[in-house]
Amino acid sequence: MSLKNQRRLAAEILKVGENRVWIDPERIDDVQMAITREEIKRLIHEGAIRKLKEKGISRARARVLQRKKKKGLRRGPGSRTGSSGARISKKEAWMKKIRALRRRLRELKAKKIITVSVYRKVYRMAGSGAFKSIAEMERYLKANDLWRKR
Repeated sequence: MSLKNQRRLAAEILKVGENRVWIDPERIDDVQMAITREEIKRLIHEGAIRKLKEKGISRARARVLQRKKKKGLRRGPGSRTGSSGARISKKEAWMKKIRALRRRLRELKAKKIITVSVYRKVYRMAGSGAFKSIAEMERYLKANDLWRKR
């Protein structure tokens, strides 16, 4: 009960590999009797022989990862390549820091928490790289008693 020849003919006609030829298990007898191309073509037309869909690569897992990365996950130390200076340049890091410091200083001056002279002094210090963060700058202001007296 070998259908090797019929499968080969059907594969040639359908222009697919032999593994992608589907033969209806209920019409095996009809397929077995078919020995010419015309008979195989008739069976294809009747639907006793069909070509199977090509197997693809699922993108489901890739989509899940994409969603997680969009949320900001999967950025831990094990996922990082390149030095910290390659991931965010020294210049960009500086710009981010100095803009935050200057923004905070403007707020403090506008709310009259610090005087204009203190503002100028601390502004220059920030520009020269004296503070690592806003918190450090505020610690400096507190330690040196530079908040405006109420």
